[in-house]
Amino acid sequence: MVEGVRQDEIWDAEAAERYDTPGAGVFAPEVVAPMVTRLAELAGGGRALEFAIGTGRVAIPLAERGVPVTGIELSEPMLDRLRAKAAIPVVAGDMATTRVEGRFSLVYLVYNTIGNLLTQDEQVECFRNAARHLEPGGRFVIELGVPELRRLPPGQDALVFGTGDGALGVDTYDTVRQHLVSHHFTFGSGREARLSRCPQRYVWPAELDLMGRLAGFEPESRHADWTGGEFTAESRSHVSVYRLPPAEGARSRAE
Repeated sequence: MVEGVRQDEIWDAEAAERYDTPGAGVFAPEVVAPMVTRLAELAGGGRALEFAIGTGRVAIPLAERGVPVTGIELSEPMLDRLRAKAAIPVVAGDMATTRVEGRFSLVYLVYNTIGNLLTQDEQVECFRNAARHLEPGGRFVIELGVPELRRLPPGQDALVFGTGDGALGVDTYDTVRQHLVSHHFTFGSGREARLSRCPQRYVWPAELDLMGRLAGFEPESRHADWTGGEFTAESRSHVSVYRLPPAEGARSRAE
């Protein structure tokens, strides 16, 4: 594993530039559009807070849809790129403890980013931080991959997760600590390759539900993707929605 490496060291200026690919990869319209549509629906006309807002991949088009968006981001290089593109209010800090003024109808955390918190306690605190920012009845949305341990043969601790022109991705697993490291190799025609690594703590869907309950949430829905596809045993990722109970007066009227 990559010991003693801080997330703000991983997401440096070079990583921010590599990540920010407008119109391509995870920034492609066919990837972003269904996500923004679903988040706008869940915001219900209220304000949204994005944990780990990054360079604005989701926040900028969501704001363009008329949803007031605020963000929290740990990486200064990511923030610099976001601020060069849009005037979205952002607070610098980590998503488990940093506070933003006001209340929101929606908090969201996408693209496996809760895994950047490397302990279960930190991940639970992330849920609690979401709850602190939400209005009664507000929602917390997480997009997360399903751990692929079924693909690991006995005695093996590595899986290839991606190959391409000049690129190779390998995940190595520590199944005792529920950790993995994503190794991204890039190379050209020469003999040398460039390596970047990102440590994560993987989370099972049921464990995520328990974290939600510890923070006062009720599970509302789980789908395989942003378009509402059915979540099954074969799904490789999920979009899970958690909701705080409504205010007592609103609950009484609903009943």
